[in-house]
Amino acid sequence: MSETNEEVKSEKKSQQTGELYVSPSPHLSDPATTRRLMLDVIIALMPTFIAALIFFRANAIRLVVICLVSCLITEYVFNKIRKKPNSLTDFSAVVTALILAFTLPPNLPGFAAAIGSVVAIAIGKMIFGGLGHNIFNPAMVGRAFLMAAFPVLMTTWIAPADIHHNDISSGKSQADKVAAVSQATPLAMLKPGKPGRKMPNAFDLFIGKTSGSLGETSVLALLIGAIYLLARKTIDISIPFGMLGAAVLFGGIAYLAAPGKFANPMFHLGAGGLIFGAFFIATDLVTTPLSVKGRWIFGAGCGILTMVIRQFGTYPEGVMFSVLMMNGLAPLISRWTTPTPLGGHARG
Repeated sequence: MSETNEEVKSEKKSQQTGELYVSPSPHLSDPATTRRLMLDVIIALMPTFIAALIFFRANAIRLVVICLVSCLITEYVFNKIRKKPNSLTDFSAVVTALILAFTLPPNLPGFAAAIGSVVAIAIGKMIFGGLGHNIFNPAMVGRAFLMAAFPVLMTTWIAPADIHHNDISSGKSQADKVAAVSQATPLAMLKPGKPGRKMPNAFDLFIGKTSGSLGETSVLALLIGAIYLLARKTIDISIPFGMLGAAVLFGGIAYLAAPGKFANPMFHLGAGGLIFGAFFIATDLVTTPLSVKGRWIFGAGCGILTMVIRQFGTYPEGVMFSVLMMNGLAPLISRWTTPTPLGGHARG
């Protein structure tokens, strides 16, 4: 935590006069600020945004702009109502808007994206008192509301632009054009009773040439952003590696037990929002445990719950639900894993 101006002035004065200066803890300063951390996340999300532009074209711009405007206006209005200082300059609302937009189907109507953004900021963040007081990840709160309110819209997908572009421009009937545009996600194809279309290969999954939410299709773009966050030390390896490791382990056991029923765990890494969730959603500093051990437990819990929902549930994706459930357990995990102070015992 950074020192206040008064403390800095007193310390300088004590150094000049030779007097002993005593102050309350904390005594260490950290140059990282909320604004800097949020800017790092925004920069890290840019490769994913570029990939969304390539594969989903105008839909990417449309959803991102709607979510940004809705989130910023909602936070501004709440600050005015509560007579609180303007908090838009910390860019946390921008991060919430981007993450929410990247978890939405590209063809989602604009009114639904706006409603989800308002819910994310109003109910997921501001109603708890603003940034730092919310229990659950705001973007996931907004998406969960949309899943409950508009389940059909939230599970209707389109293929990337370069896949169906030629079919649309050709002289096909309207029914054929609709069939060419619509496409199930790779995870949906695994579910019984879903359309038995050809599964995308590993290369298509890696670059993002498949259907899915705006920000979950391109593993390459997500990894570029993840490397940036790790290099900047905005996040550490505990939650993402714990989540991915637990998912691969759980998925590998299921695959070895019944290879004809369950998909290879490497397929689960490339399909859906597992990579996006591990590095950009589950790592939210506010809604995760404080200790390193606690963060490993949190990440492992997210990975296991994601795979349980994917492999045994009716809904193909489980990242959102797993993160929200582990957010609820985060305070308890922090209490269980409180480090023992030097010369004493941790208090419960």
